[in-house]
Amino acid sequence: MSRLRSLNINFLVFAAGMTTMATEMSGSRLLAPYFGNSLFIWANLIGLILIYLTVGYYLGGRLADRRPEPRLLYSLTLAAAATIALLPFIARPVMQLAIKGIDEISAGAFLGSFSVTVLLFAIPVTILGMVPPFAIRLRVTGVETAGNVSGGLYALSTLGSIIGTFTPVLLLIPWIGTRNTMLLFAGVLALVSAIGLGRIAYGGAPLMIAAALFIPQGAIKPADGSIFETESPYHYIQVVERGGTRYLKLNEGWAVHSAYNPDRTFYGNYWDYFLLAPWFAGDRPPEEALNIGSAAGTVPKQLIHFYPGVHVDGVELDPDIVATGREYFDMNEEELTIHVQDGRPFLKTSPKEWDFIAVDAYRQPYIPFYLTTKEFFTEAFDHLTGQGVVMINVGKTPGDSAVADAIAATMRDVFPSVFTISAGSFNELIIATREPSTVADFRGRIGLMPAEVAGLAEDAAPRFREVEPGGAILTDDKAPVEWLTDQMIINYATGE
Repeated sequence: MSRLRSLNINFLVFAAGMTTMATEMSGSRLLAPYFGNSLFIWANLIGLILIYLTVGYYLGGRLADRRPEPRLLYSLTLAAAATIALLPFIARPVMQLAIKGIDEISAGAFLGSFSVTVLLFAIPVTILGMVPPFAIRLRVTGVETAGNVSGGLYALSTLGSIIGTFTPVLLLIPWIGTRNTMLLFAGVLALVSAIGLGRIAYGGAPLMIAAALFIPQGAIKPADGSIFETESPYHYIQVVERGGTRYLKLNEGWAVHSAYNPDRTFYGNYWDYFLLAPWFAGDRPPEEALNIGSAAGTVPKQLIHFYPGVHVDGVELDPDIVATGREYFDMNEEELTIHVQDGRPFLKTSPKEWDFIAVDAYRQPYIPFYLTTKEFFTEAFDHLTGQGVVMINVGKTPGDSAVADAIAATMRDVFPSVFTISAGSFNELIIATREPSTVADFRGRIGLMPAEVAGLAEDAAPRFREVEPGGAILTDDKAPVEWLTDQMIINYATGE
């Protein structure tokens, strides 16, 4: 094989490794608006791509031994490049079909993403997996150089994979978007393949892919009432307006993370119950409150409205959600200070104490495990004033509150009094006080509450349940909240 052809094979191996990982990272962004980016989805995506690569390695080796022809390899990678270029254009209608009819089933995210990933990524990733063994067969001219050649090619492939992992995430997706990132890597692969094929006619493929970069993009995820959408480094963000109320939806959009209506203060959702927590700990409203997972500011806005004089520290990891809250949810109260940071490090490093700590942080359907452990609640305990209280929102399914029970048991190991209340079919709220308290104490303070809050308290008081000591304790070393959540989802989907 000539030196020029060997060099182009090297470029092909590098481009294939780079495109494989870029497709995987971009693929997660394609799936997120429809199926989220939970552990289920990532395990699904990574596992399937590894399966496709495994099949590709096997098929590539067999085909190379039967037909060790460079043109065949370049033709295959050109086909893979064309398929990857098509993915962002066909993904949305295919995923709409996959999600249709199962969006009321909690397991739909897993099942839908599985079927979509099979359809969208099987062909190109399998072909890309064929490249390393095929290239080794073409480059090896004798046993005495086999180790050197194969080692060099695998190093090139891995180097390409490294670039294909970090460049989309850190640079290209935030800069030019998911679709154009996939087109850019597909174009590079197509260009190397066309050069290897050595005919001008094949040059049309990379040119067509380049031209696709200029096709106008429509909405990422069209929805009735959608007034804004964007992609951040953490989420797909969408704002929907219905009946005069705006709702913040993230990723797959099954959960509403914030709501805003200038004419309403209650929303009939779990956020309202955060107003009740301070009255378990004392006979006065909070003066300093912390909201970990403040999203677009529903809980802070309610606290500020009903408890004049309170100051709220809101902690939100995603700066684009903060910007969305300020623009579309009027999250501009003077009494609210937003900290763009992860909740646990913020709590650990802050010198402040709060009367009330509200925790509502989710990457659906999972609550971050490090916000559920004994160590976290011990830190929260140490940051409370004498009449301090913590309240956390935990997901559940009808009839199954395994995650909430584990978190409640953990909080009871730290706090002297813990209470739970169901807020609908899919939310359990857990309250813990720094000093001993009872439901009777809470009832006795209803007369001190603002009128609307008192009405909610009267309705809620009979439904509060006191948590007794005992049960498995979640720790930083062992907190299987993802496993417990997965079990709840599976049991709900199967009717068990």
